[in-house]
Amino acid sequence: MLILPAIDLCGGRVVRLLHGRFDAETAYGDDPEAQARAFATVGAEWIHVVDLDGARDGALRQTAALASLASHARIQAGGGVRSRADVDSLLAAGVARVVVGSLAASEPDTVACWLSDLGPERLTIALDVSTAGPEPEVLLRGWTQGSGLSLWAALDRYPPGALLHLLVTDVARDGAMTGPNLPLMRAIRARRPDLQLQASGGVGRLADLTALREASAAAAIVGRALYEGAFTLEEALAC
Repeated sequence: MLILPAIDLCGGRVVRLLHGRFDAETAYGDDPEAQARAFATVGAEWIHVVDLDGARDGALRQTAALASLASHARIQAGGGVRSRADVDSLLAAGVARVVVGSLAASEPDTVACWLSDLGPERLTIALDVSTAGPEPEVLLRGWTQGSGLSLWAALDRYPPGALLHLLVTDVARDGAMTGPNLPLMRAIRARRPDLQLQASGGVGRLADLTALREASAAAAIVGRALYEGAFTLEEALAC
């Protein structure tokens, strides 16, 4: 299982949000490139980067910063991706894989065309879900809008072969370090074994990573637990 340490960018700073709320921000420094360098130095092959300004504003804001981060590790990045031009801009900046969120649920035909044109290795589809109801519901626009669409219905729009990388976040667990939603991850793997599943939200201890690996997740996004010192990236990679 691949470990992707996370860098969330807001106003040029490295931050983490609790449950995606901008009024629940914790800052961890103002040098994202130094953070990327530190992650790469201890062995991170990939870094997951979110342009929070872009996600909030609906337009790319951190392209230059992403270009500098890409000199240290392979970057998977998203936030504010609303068009093919946005995707091309990030790829041109050196991003190895672009994360497409809301559009993947609201405009699946458009995103399917991007996948066909660019190949499934260049895009990660990110579906952020609320598990408060009987079925996991996909949320849109930085978790501010419900879609009325279940996770399963959203995935059905991408038949086997159309998509490879899927990132799923249980928003109730994001930034909370309360443990990942293992039943949800197992259900996704059972329904779509063809996908490389990236688990996001809730990791707070090394045992969570072991559990995700045993649930057959292909990758885990780890953020606050690293910044808060719950464990080191070296320990995570070894685990």
